[in-house]
Amino acid sequence: MGSQTLSSVLEQQLRSLCLSDFPCGHGSWRKTNGGRSKEESWGYAERDEGRAGADSEEPDALVDLLTCPRSPWHQEASWSPEAPALRELCVLTPQRLDGDFIFKYFSTLRIVDKGVSVIDDGLLKFSNLEELVLSANNVSELPAGHFPHSLRILELRANRLCGLDSLSNHQLPRLQYLGLGSNNLGSLEDIHHLTGKHWPKLVSLDLSGCEFEAQRVLVEALATLPCLRTLLLEGNPLTLAPSYPGFTLDALPRLLYLDASRVTPEERHRFRGLAEMRDLIADGAAAAVGVRRMRGIPDPQMIVDDSTPDFPVVTYSYFVTYEFLSHEASDNKRANSESVFDAVATAHAKEDDTTDADQQSNKNSEHQSSVTNTSNTADALMMNKEEKSHDTTQVWRHSTSKLAWAECMDFTHTSSHVVGDLGSFKRFLSRGLCLGIEEEKVLSWPAPSVEVPEAKPSQTPKEKKGGKGKEAPSKAGSKDKSKDKKKKCVTDLVQDAPVRRTLGSAHVPLHSLLTGSQRVDVLCDLGVLLTEPGVAAVGTLEKDPAKKIKEDKKKEEKKLKSRGDSAAGQRNTAASKGKGKGRKESEVDVHTDDTASIQLEPMTVEFSVQLEKWPSASEARQLLLPH
Repeated sequence: MGSQTLSSVLEQQLRSLCLSDFPCGHGSWRKTNGGRSKEESWGYAERDEGRAGADSEEPDALVDLLTCPRSPWHQEASWSPEAPALRELCVLTPQRLDGDFIFKYFSTLRIVDKGVSVIDDGLLKFSNLEELVLSANNVSELPAGHFPHSLRILELRANRLCGLDSLSNHQLPRLQYLGLGSNNLGSLEDIHHLTGKHWPKLVSLDLSGCEFEAQRVLVEALATLPCLRTLLLEGNPLTLAPSYPGFTLDALPRLLYLDASRVTPEERHRFRGLAEMRDLIADGAAAAVGVRRMRGIPDPQMIVDDSTPDFPVVTYSYFVTYEFLSHEASDNKRANSESVFDAVATAHAKEDDTTDADQQSNKNSEHQSSVTNTSNTADALMMNKEEKSHDTTQVWRHSTSKLAWAECMDFTHTSSHVVGDLGSFKRFLSRGLCLGIEEEKVLSWPAPSVEVPEAKPSQTPKEKKGGKGKEAPSKAGSKDKSKDKKKKCVTDLVQDAPVRRTLGSAHVPLHSLLTGSQRVDVLCDLGVLLTEPGVAAVGTLEKDPAKKIKEDKKKEEKKLKSRGDSAAGQRNTAASKGKGKGRKESEVDVHTDDTASIQLEPMTVEFSVQLEKWPSASEARQLLLPH
């Protein structure tokens, strides 16, 4: 819809009422009594009914045409509750209709999603206007002097407002509700226009869905509003901080409702004293990400046949990857973040040479690092406050530890992520994150045996004279050494570079964290894992020798059938073979049913994201103040 002024839209709405058309206004459809009584006029109408027809109606009948839901002249005028009453008034007393009367008659105007981009001075004609709703339009400026002084409610949600300087310059002394939600507001200049100097009687303020980040500065400005009792802030970046809502509740003691919830005395008691620690509160956020159980991955050993060679030894491991916003304040911290959080990108080369014991130690170290990160969240937020001018926030790829295949793999992964840029964090949560399951396949081959010549110890004169009696022990010792060499050749394996593939991915919505929820628990469904065509092809090649043996056996059985001497023997052999065939077919059916059940089970991952919040002022004091 194109841009247009508010006056043109209001003119269209008034024209849609049809105040001068049937059954409203003056016209031949209105019956006049000409000074006769009501009984005489009724009799006159009955005499003329057969001659002139029903060309005129009584006012009550015309009103029924307006109010009856089944009437074609009935209108649901949602843009103003006074519009239906005005149409009835035009039927009963049409002589009162004039321009000034119509404009003064309206006290409520609701122009929603009509493409209004300019609020012109034509709005001043509605001198008795008390409620003006202009939601979901394209208003970008609020010109001073174009709003009636009688306004008590002004709703401007979901427009294109970028500033409040023009609106605050022209005071509305009676305004009690101001709705500015879902606009591009949030600068320090906008905060300076939200004080008691500009809105002395403001009772309710809606700032939800905006871009306010500085919680302390905003709360200090709102504390000057003497009549403020209801405040909506959800959807702003500042609500993601650990100090929200505790600091806001303690700093605004007259507040009754915060984010559509009534403030309870228990909340007042729990957060008492947070306002005194305003200098220690940083504009940052922290979130704990958890990855729990994963199911639905088929056993990779099911495709291995008994006739496959011993080497290479194939090992499979699985891990979960996800993207999340992380805070980086310097190059050193970035390197640490890459080594701890972005293990998928930097630890590939190191993991190729590690043994199982090293991998287990890596898991333990990662778990310890996640615990320390969680405990040091407050220190990280304070560091963000000091170095915020040098901060950059990026989306990094994180991964869990690797686990061998199991029907249910429990990662018990928990990591804490600190974000310094609240605006970027809000945009990230609105978009959501991507979670994936990856498989790592490693081939191990026997190491080439290299015989290292051992230096023989020099013989003493006694050993030289000893002769043959001492040769037997040396032979036994050589046999033991050869056995040790064989054992070493078997245990030493060389690993190829790991081959990784993504088994599936899913999108995790996190928008509920912006609308008041502090935790998101999701069972991610990544779909059914289908068998790789490459793996199936390799499996058929490896099974060719076994198929040949089975085919040879079938040929021999056919020859035995043709050489049967007696009918009884043929029946017995046929019965025995029939049982064998039945057994084989049942085994095949069971196998196919098992594979089908495995393929039909989807891959699922238990995933959670929780915003870290201060539960009380005492716990916040322990985290912020030095011990």
